[in-house]
Amino acid sequence: MGQGISEVLTFAIGVAISPVPIIAVILMLFSRRAKVNGPAFLVGWVLALAAVSAVVYAVSHDGSVATSSTAADSVSWGKIVLGVVLLLLARRNWAKRPAAGEEPAMPKWMASVDALSPGKAFGLGILLAGVNPKNLILTAGAAAGLAQLGLTTSDAVVAIAIFVVIGSLTIVVPVLYALVGGERARATLDSAKAWLSVHSAAVMAVLFVVFGVDLIAKGLPPLTG
Repeated sequence: MGQGISEVLTFAIGVAISPVPIIAVILMLFSRRAKVNGPAFLVGWVLALAAVSAVVYAVSHDGSVATSSTAADSVSWGKIVLGVVLLLLARRNWAKRPAAGEEPAMPKWMASVDALSPGKAFGLGILLAGVNPKNLILTAGAAAGLAQLGLTTSDAVVAIAIFVVIGSLTIVVPVLYALVGGERARATLDSAKAWLSVHSAAVMAVLFVVFGVDLIAKGLPPLTG
């Protein structure tokens, strides 16, 4: 079990550090539907991470990546390709970072986040967790790497559950804090949102580099051993 947790841990941290989803959920927590939309977004987020990781793990496991050298090589090459994609995204995000004193550009859809219905908040959680390129790549990398270990089903399920929990912490904490923290929570979350809005592109660029290199490093050994 420890091996499985170790495999998914860094990927889960990468998913958790997602500035745009964090900003989105904080904006929801400032809306008049905060007590419904925040939890709805969280549920969508958790379900998407669980579904993507489970599907990728099942497909990789059924492909015998733990026992077939050909299948294992395919997964390793997949990790390398995904790592290269992350490095390219890092370059793009670094180039997009705002200059000192410049107002950062946020996605246009974020302007309407505080007016979303609970159903749309739920759907946005699914999109930002399961379709967002960074999270999709990291989740796929974690699940495929887990399948390569040849763990028992119960150990794999525990590792996936831990991946989902850790990957959701930065969404869970603001939602719970807003529900119980009152005005103090609002001030703290507003400060966090402001900081993330300014530094989002730089944070994402660094993350893309770190996890891109990590994926490439994990993909190379099976091909060169």
